[in-house]
Order: sequence, then C-alpha cells, then structure tokens
Amino acid sequence: MDAVMGTALGVDDRAQIVRRGLTVEQVLQQLELFKHPPRYVQLERPCLPGAGIRVLDEQQAEACMATFATACAQGRFLKFTPASGAATRMFKSLLTANEVHDKHTPPARDVLACMDGLARFAFYDDLRAVMARDGVAIESCIERSDYRIIFDYLLTERGLGYASLPKGLLKFHRYPSGSRTPFEEHLVEAAAYVRDRNGLCRLHFTVSPHHLERFQKLLETVRPAYESRYAARFDVGFSTQHPSTDTVAVDLDNHLFRDAAGQLLFRPGGHGALIENLNELRGDVVFIKNIDNVVPDDRKEPTLRWKKVLGGYLVHLQSEIFGYLAQLNTTPSSSAAVGDALRFVRDAFATEVPAQLVGADPDELRDFLIAKLNRPLRVCGMVRSDDNPGGGPFWVKGRDGMPTLQIVETAQVDPDAPDQQAVLRAATYFNPVDLVCGVRNWRGEPFDLREFVDPTAVFISQKSSGGRTLKALEHPGLWNGAMAEWNTVFVEVPAATFRPVKSVNDLLG
Repeated sequence: MDAVMGTALGVDDRAQIVRRGLTVEQVLQQLELFKHPPRYVQLERPCLPGAGIRVLDEQQAEACMATFATACAQGRFLKFTPASGAATRMFKSLLTANEVHDKHTPPARDVLACMDGLARFAFYDDLRAVMARDGVAIESCIERSDYRIIFDYLLTERGLGYASLPKGLLKFHRYPSGSRTPFEEHLVEAAAYVRDRNGLCRLHFTVSPHHLERFQKLLETVRPAYESRYAARFDVGFSTQHPSTDTVAVDLDNHLFRDAAGQLLFRPGGHGALIENLNELRGDVVFIKNIDNVVPDDRKEPTLRWKKVLGGYLVHLQSEIFGYLAQLNTTPSSSAAVGDALRFVRDAFATEVPAQLVGADPDELRDFLIAKLNRPLRVCGMVRSDDNPGGGPFWVKGRDGMPTLQIVETAQVDPDAPDQQAVLRAATYFNPVDLVCGVRNWRGEPFDLREFVDPTAVFISQKSSGGRTLKALEHPGLWNGAMAEWNTVFVEVPAATFRPVKSVNDLLG
C-alpha cells in the first residue's frame, strides 16, 4: 500500500480506481493538488478595445461572413454543445417555496412573477395536461393562488419532473406550430450556420448517461419535421463524460473521502473534462455554445450573423497561420521569413519574443515561431459587461512570465489580494461562452488537445455527501485551463447574442 497524506490505498481501492479507467498515479496527482493547491492566476490587466479586444467594423464583418460562406459550404463546421447540466438551479426559488410553504409567509417576488406569467410559459400546456390527468384544474389553482400544488406538478416526478431534467429537454419557446426545447433550437441554429453545400448539419451534444436515451428519442421524434422545414440533414452525435475524468474526493484534512461502505468517493470532474470529448471528435472548426443560450426565431438574427463573423474571422486567421507555418517548415531559415512571421505573431496575438531570444539567430527564432503558431486556435466572442457574473477576458502572466490572453473565472483570482481584486473589478467585458475553435494543424491533422491543457489550473470547492463535508476537485475549465495553451483572439460581439436562461422567469422576457 502507498501512504498518502495519512491515507492508505489498499488493494480494493486500486481495483476501484482501475475500474473507472484511472491509474493510481493519476489519483496520487489529484491528492497532491489537494495538499498543495495551485497558485491563483496573476492578472496583469483587463482586456480593452484595441488592447486584447478586437472591435470589427462593418466592412471587416462583411469580409468575415464571405470567408465563412465558402468554408461552410465545404462542410468545415461543427456545433459542440455541453448539455448535461440539470435545471435544478433554474428552479431554485420555486423549489424553496415548495419546500417551506407557509400560508402565513407571502411568496417571494420571483415566485409571484412565475405565477402571474404561468400561462405564457412554453411548458404550460404540458403542465395543464399532466394536472388534468389527476383531476386537478390548473385554472382553479391559479385563481386561489395555490402555487404549491402547481410547482409540485411542474418540478417533481408527480408531474413533469422539470427540476431533475437537463435544461436541454425543457420546453423553452412557444410557436404557433408547437413548443421547442433548447435542444431543438440548436438544431434550428445549425441549419442556419453550419449547413454545408449538401445540406448536412453536424452537431454534437455532451449529455449525462441518465438522460442520453431521452435526447436520442427527442431527436428521432423531431428530426423529420426540422429536416423538411429547413431542407437540411442532421448528423447528430452524443457523448457522455468519461468515468476516467472523474476525480477523487477528500475530507477537510485531505484524507481520502470514503462512503458508508468504505469505498472511495469519485465526483464528476467539471466541464473541463469535456476536452476529452472534444478531442475525440477530431473535428475541423468547432463552434462551442452553452445549451441554454438560445432565443426564439424572431431574435435569432444577431446570433446567426455574429456566428458567421466569428467563424469567418477564424478561418481567415487560420489561413494566415498555415501559410507562415508552411513557409517556416519547408524553406531554409531566412531573416525575411522569420521577420514576416514574427510581425504576424505580434499583430495577431500581441506576443513578444522572450528576452532570452532577443538577438538570437534565425534558427532559434524559427523554432520559437513554429512552436507558437502550431497550436489550436480559438476566436472568442466577448460582450461588454453589464454586471454579469462569471468569467472575463484578461491579460494573465503566463508560466513563462510572458503575458497571455486568457478567460478567467472569479474563483481563479486570489480573494485576499487587493491589487488582483482591483484588476478583476476593472473588467469591462465578460465571457458569454461564444467560441469557434480551429482544432487541426497546418497539415490538416487533428491536434491532440490534451497537450495544450494547463493541468495546474484546477478548481477546489467544498461539497457534501451523506451529510459530511468534503473537498472536490474540478479539472481546468473547458474554456479556461483546458485551453490555456491555445492561441486566443477576443472579438467584441453585441449583447443581443447572449440570452441565457439562468432562472425560469428568464423565459418570460
């Protein structure tokens, strides 16, 4: 047995680890991260227009859309949508009201707003039907303000069970022809901006194993109508988070956390684990967008336009990168070739030559430039901040001491460092998770995306299991540490492209 921080790994532990597809060495590394958590990121300054944020004018946007149209017709694009998140937080206020119902306590404002707008929700007809099945008239419940029974049918398995379903399967938007889930809205979006010249639309959703069959059934139910309406064919793939990306839990003393049966407790490793799913797709150019950031048809135009702009911008930039790499790899080093590539790197990624390479000979600079350019590329839409919580674009001190563009979450910044918190508060943009990613190299070969992860950019948080507190470890976030070593460009996009549903009442807007 190996003693680790006062904890021993026995034969049964090792067998449990192997069954999950992990190695003992990986678990030991995770335990070491609990004992010696990585340092917080070192923010240098927030990104601003012209200093980390590119603001495209109308002429540039139109040129990007033209470039996009050519690449799209060639079938280069794919939509990748994380869709495993449960809707529990979306109904938090309603769940609380249902649990602590007291006729002497007036309902909260958002509960009243939900009740007042109930008939406007896309799921209203389903809710009414499931209540009527049991002889309960929803109209009577509304008249007497009996929200408890309504929420019981909406949230629990007694009725629709919405609180335990993923957001992707909930009815979000109502149309004359029926209501749509976010999953369906992503199909409609795909028909508008990833359809190739043959009408094929490629999509991939990551889902929980528990709900995989429901997503597949929904697809087969709605596919014929959408394919007919949009003259498209949908090539839809699904994957689940691999058990091998789970992480071991520890107690507050960093000892292995065991359940009542003495088994090690493993937890999902967060959305950063999805870099494995993205890697296995071996795609070309991939759009990434959260499942709940969808709008009805009458509000789609800004989203569709800027998806095309971002996609075209990436294809144009990628073409330039590939040209420089071909030149650097296939011709003898020359001051002219190296100089051209160096100017491009400075302009495209604001990257300077490390101090130790200043004045170096062309061969050394050539190797530096090849290493810098030959990596995955992402173009990320950024929205001007309006007190939106979440991550944002910053200049961060890299592991080599050089500044680098990164999407940073609040939890990555030292809460006890006033100077770092001041930089965080100075941010004027936030991350809406609006990415387009080039994941092949200049020879057309898929990158191994795992080689470009910062493994130290993990998140440690406190959770509970069986009434006991534990510490959980999440892998570097998908658009944070998992893409830390990618080439990154931030582009301003309008706020109209960001309409997530965080609370049920957002569906009334």
